[in-house]
Amino acid sequence: MKWVVPFLAGALFAVGLAVAGMTQPAKVVGFLDVAGQWDPSLAFVMASAVAVFAAAFFASRRLSRPLLAPEFATIEQKPIDARLVGGAALFGVGWGLGGYCPGPAVAALGAAVLPALVFVGAMAAGMFVVRRLAK
Repeated sequence: MKWVVPFLAGALFAVGLAVAGMTQPAKVVGFLDVAGQWDPSLAFVMASAVAVFAAAFFASRRLSRPLLAPEFATIEQKPIDARLVGGAALFGVGWGLGGYCPGPAVAALGAAVLPALVFVGAMAAGMFVVRRLAK
């Protein structure tokens, strides 16, 4: 049961990305091309996601504990450092060059899209290298 709800949430997220067309790199590149033929559809998808999250977040504040967990998770606040900024920059460059963000890339794997497979493979290799270097 511990993995059922996260799996279903991830599956719902993947289906939403696919229905919105966000598994197509052209959508991401079109959004980033503000000087050319800008495609605002990604902004609408992001705004919709923020609205759904905000509604769930504010509804959860009325609960004494989560519905499917003993307590709410807490997040340790850490300062902004060079590692965070560098990682964010690398993420943005990879997103812009590949046309994929990790979520849509994983969702595109379900359709056996070769560029998504290459992107996810490179992303996994990068995470492996970073974890090894961090030790």
